Amino acid sequence: MKQQKALTLKTLTKSNVWELQENDILRMWESAKKESDFKDNKRHYFDVIKSAFEIEEIKIDRPEVIKKYEARDFKIGSLGADEGDNSKWAIKKRQIMRVTDLTYENIRHISAAKLIEVLDRNFGGGWDSLSQSIQDIIESGFDISTTTLPKDRLHKPGGMYEKKVNDGFEVLEIAKGAWIEAIFAKEKPEMEKPVASLESETTKKAKNYDDEEDEDDLDLPDDKYDDDDDDDTFDEDKLTEESYRTTFDTDPEDLNLEAEDVTDDDDNY
Repeated sequence: MKQQKALTLKTLTKSNVWELQENDILRMWESAKKESDFKDNKRHYFDVIKSAFEIEEIKIDRPEVIKKYEARDFKIGSLGADEGDNSKWAIKKRQIMRVTDLTYENIRHISAAKLIEVLDRNFGGGWDSLSQSIQDIIESGFDISTTTLPKDRLHKPGGMYEKKVNDGFEVLEIAKGAWIEAIFAKEKPEMEKPVASLESETTKKAKNYDDEEDEDDLDLPDDKYDDDDDDDTFDEDKLTEESYRTTFDTDPEDLNLEAEDVTDDDDNY
């Protein structure tokens, strides 16, 4: 309800427009006509509203015509271009009756019970009979799981059926001979808050490490791989001999001579 009260024609999108009913649109339209930029944005408002509502202009304003629209569950009101335009329009919320009516924009604006009703009206072959695109739309708003069991085992105490129902899932049962496919559906929570909290927690953990510790952690895997490569490539005896030769074999006097040679060479340049 708080979201609906905050909505205006300017803040409507093809998703949140599904939260509204016909009278909400008529009221918001009447209020927006007083704004200076209304005419410039009128086409955009119509496009957004039409994604969730059927809208028809009543060109013949007669009682019998009005009654025909009302018999089709249309609401009658003014959707004129300005305050002085009192032309009548018929508006009706689009019904979600078939799986093909489901979209990414409206899937989060129906309940699990409504989804089961839509699936029941369209089904025959079970969950796998739906196209991948429809499955993706449904699963963007609902947790879906299925099981196919013999009739006498489906409702076994303590089984999957009982656990899902106790966890708040709605269930559709589809008979398949002596077996039954059960489709469980439950509305998914909004993902924005969980993602934000996970990112925040990760950030907090990262702050507990010093930069040097991070560098050491990054180097650890490389060191391990280098040790394995050395073991495979070089002979341990050769490594020991090389280490011994490099560390102890050189005579100090030889080192002094080499230093003198280096000095002489430098002087020649």
